[in-house]
Amino acid sequence: MTRKEAERLTRQNDTLRELGFTREECDALRRISMTLQRWHERECGTDNGCIERDEETGKPYWVSEWGGQWSTGKRCRTAIPDREKGAHKRLAAILRKCNERRFIDDAASVHQPNMDDLTAYIQGDPRGAALYIIRPDDVPEGCDVNAYYSRGICVY
Repeated sequence: MTRKEAERLTRQNDTLRELGFTREECDALRRISMTLQRWHERECGTDNGCIERDEETGKPYWVSEWGGQWSTGKRCRTAIPDREKGAHKRLAAILRKCNERRFIDDAASVHQPNMDDLTAYIQGDPRGAALYIIRPDDVPEGCDVNAYYSRGICVY
């Protein structure tokens, strides 16, 4: 890691910690973003194949037109771990914990979502960062987050 990359990572972590994330959560958010970005790259396809989901089960498969050692030229479909689903679950848990810490309810043991909660936007284009943390003021009321997600905090 170069000095410039280390400075950028430090600024990103400082910004996230100001919002209420712990140091471990900042690192986890970065890993989630990298996992999702790589997943989106593979969904678009590489020279070796691409990720496709089964329409009935939703299970991901690596699809290769090259085939294996003995089946060259045939379409090969192999089940793979669903890293996208795991990343979404970890992200939801981290956001829930952070929002609970930000707004501690006196009587309620279960956190109820409110207008001041942080949310996440996952951008599926593999050419940029995959994860943005959206603060309540980032998206004007009544507007679509798809048009304003870049105002959020980019995690990459």
